[in-house]
This record gives sequence, C-alpha cells and structure tokens, in this order.
Amino acid sequence: MSTVGREVLEMVVQASAEPLLIVHMDHPEWPVVLSNVAFESIGGADIRGKPFADVIEQLVGRDLAVEISESLRSQQETSFPVELGGREYLLALRPLSNGHDATPQFYVAFWRSAGIGAAVAGSEMHHELLKAKRRLRDLTRTDPVTGLLNEQAFFEVLEHDWAVAAREKSSLSVVVFTLLEFDAYVDVFGRHAADSCMRRVAQAVRRCLRRASDVVGRLDGGQMVVLSHASDEVNVREFANRISAGVRELGLHHPRSSVSKFVTVSFQVGVSANAGANVSARDFLRSLLVN
Repeated sequence: MSTVGREVLEMVVQASAEPLLIVHMDHPEWPVVLSNVAFESIGGADIRGKPFADVIEQLVGRDLAVEISESLRSQQETSFPVELGGREYLLALRPLSNGHDATPQFYVAFWRSAGIGAAVAGSEMHHELLKAKRRLRDLTRTDPVTGLLNEQAFFEVLEHDWAVAAREKSSLSVVVFTLLEFDAYVDVFGRHAADSCMRRVAQAVRRCLRRASDVVGRLDGGQMVVLSHASDEVNVREFANRISAGVRELGLHHPRSSVSKFVTVSFQVGVSANAGANVSARDFLRSLLVN
C-alpha cells in the first residue's frame, strides 16, 4: 500500500466534522501544521505555524493549557473535558509516529462534541480511564511537596527539548532559583512549615511563567528550575527578577536571614544559543548549580 500523501491527508482533515488540528512535536515551538474548517468555528483561522501551547491557552486558559502541555511532554494519549462558546467538548490528544520511531513526531488534537446516549457514556469512560492513567503517571513525576516536576521528570523534559533544540539550532534558557539561607528557616520553624513555605514559593514561580510550554521543576537539593525556549538573555533575566520579586512579595517571615526579613531567592541564568553543540543538557544545568 502506498504512503498517503500530504494532499490526501489534508483532504481527510478538512472533511472531518470534528474540530481537528495536527501539531509537530519534533520542534521546540510545537507548531500547528494542519487544521480544518471545523476548528475555525472554535479557534479561528490562520493558526498554522503558531505554537500549540499558545493556541490552547487562548482557548481554555493558562492553567488547563499548562496541564495539557505537560501531558503532551509525557508522550501519552490523553483527553480533557473543556467548554468553548457555551458548548461542552472532550479534547482528545493522540500521538502520531512515523515508521518504527517510538517517539511521537506529531500529535492530533480533536474536539468531540458532547451528546447523549452510549457515545457519551463511552467517551466519559474513556476519559476517566485516561485520567486515572495520568494520575498514576503523575505520582512518579511530581514532587509531593511543591507539585512541580521532580528532578527525574524535569531532566527527561530538559534532555528531550535539548535534543530538539540541537537539531533545530534553536535556543534554550534555564533559570535556577535557590532559597537563601533556607536551612536556618527550617531550624526556626520546622520541616512542616518549611514544606508549606516551599509550596508557596513554587506557586509563585509557576504563576510567573510566561507561556504554557514553559516548564518548572524541583531539584533534589531543594532548588527550583525553569526551562524556557526564550533566546534573549536580557529578557530572561528580567523574567527571573520578576519571579524573585514575586517571592519577596509573599511576605514569608525569615527571622534568621542576613539578606532580608522575608524569604528570598537568588538565581542563575543560562542561555544556550546552540543547544547540544558542545555540552550535554545535564552538564549545562550542572554548570548553573555550581555557580
């Protein structure tokens, strides 16, 4: 059987009554490469080439867009109930791979309209099953204190994006945040209060992320690290300064700090203009941790 050409694929996509688009995952921006007329009714036209995370954020909001982005990074089939224009949909996402390559190179996203009867029951059951699988996956990928990606999960994301950026000759930015004199905070208030403090700092960092495709994790040493595809070091430093200010504004009292009466963070910024050219992802991150 001959390979289906792009023109035939586009005809099939356009003929679908369900809003549908295809995303190129083997690219740092996750651009939309195909969409159909049905999608225009919910997402508008002229979205080809736009980052998928941005398209989804405009449709469903930042919080859900972050969750969707994290699911795509895990390379799993998944689905989410969403509401658009007063109508309920089930947003389904499925990985597509070429040949024998196990890593998904594309994802298809389609919006199933909610109806009645067995079809809905089947969709809801399918969604609950996928949600249960996500929860099991998250148990191994999430730091239990902060809710951020744990170190192993963050390294997996970093190494994947590093490899993609190397192929595309694009940039990656990493910012490492360290809570200053946090051992002294633990000595004063105890581990339970320290965990609460760490959780609130993590929430402040997450609120400051600029795009749904940005990723933040907690390292085993307690530091928090943000991965972005930004390329301008000046803008990345401004971004890091905003996060630092956001942590100070939490007003978490730190009686033994020599820096401030509140909990504060320092940060190290690294921007790789040609990721993967001369150093590995892990070595690049380690160089920031020792500074």
